Amino acid sequence: MKKFVVLVCLIGSFSILAQEELPQYANAVARFATLYNAQDYQGIYNIYDVNMQKAMTPEENLQFFTENVNRIMGAIKEWEFIGFQRGAHVYRTSFERALTNIMISLNPQDNRINGFYIAPARPVGIPVLERNSTKMILPFKEEVFVYWGGTTLQQNYHLAEITQQYAYDLLMVRDGASYEGDPARNENYLVFGKEIIAPCDARVALVIDGVPDNIPGVTNPTQLTGNTIILQTDLGEYVLFAHLMEGSIRVAEGEEVRQGETLAQCGNSGNTTEPHLHLSLQNTVNMEEATGARLYFDQIMVNGEIKTDYLPVKEDFIRNLE
Repeated sequence: MKKFVVLVCLIGSFSILAQEELPQYANAVARFATLYNAQDYQGIYNIYDVNMQKAMTPEENLQFFTENVNRIMGAIKEWEFIGFQRGAHVYRTSFERALTNIMISLNPQDNRINGFYIAPARPVGIPVLERNSTKMILPFKEEVFVYWGGTTLQQNYHLAEITQQYAYDLLMVRDGASYEGDPARNENYLVFGKEIIAPCDARVALVIDGVPDNIPGVTNPTQLTGNTIILQTDLGEYVLFAHLMEGSIRVAEGEEVRQGETLAQCGNSGNTTEPHLHLSLQNTVNMEEATGARLYFDQIMVNGEIKTDYLPVKEDFIRNLE
């Protein structure tokens, strides 16, 4: 049987383990938050394992937390375990002035921290968007398959990056495969060239065109989203369409579009390994400064059943109602 090319979209490689949060990690992140909020950075250093302490001096640790974390983000308010990445536990963490992900791994022998990473924080001052209020339809005229989608890392690896959390990767599938024939040809992918339509009435806020479509399996990390359209709704919601076909975009910046109007064709441009649509909702036009939001669809058919105000998840087959 033919199989999917593994999608690498925007944020690159990943590794997810399908398991629940381990209690030693819950204890470790709680201990870390307590020490951090007390500004006891030497205490944090003391819960690193031997190799971590060899890699960083107490003075470097102090400078990191005072200058790079506390000064910018303030105290930790709350955190939530959202899944795994590269073998580490990932916690969505709210600081006083920022939202970010913290990744922690522990030495299995002594449960001390042997890996630690704080993702770049989202800028202060841009209101966070939880979900769309504007009613949306799917941006395809035909049924599509949700390759990545949902609200957990197991369902949706985009959650590892706050700028595109809750994004979808949408393609088409027939008989368990996304292509027919030679997988090195874009034209053999079922979704390649399919029309992308406006999910709602909106204004075109950004257009990027002129990025060549990749040969499947070859990525373009210098042009992450490839050919791109961003729509802005009247409610200040921004809908991003990435990896569009070169030369297929039919709209211009500043133009008003109506729901159902053709915007472009699905392509394979940017940092992606096979043709698909990367679709996401965000709170600002600048993706690098954005916080992703949940994108619900008003009424759609999901695996043969009608759903209302639905957020698709991984492995759903979805289409608009006739």
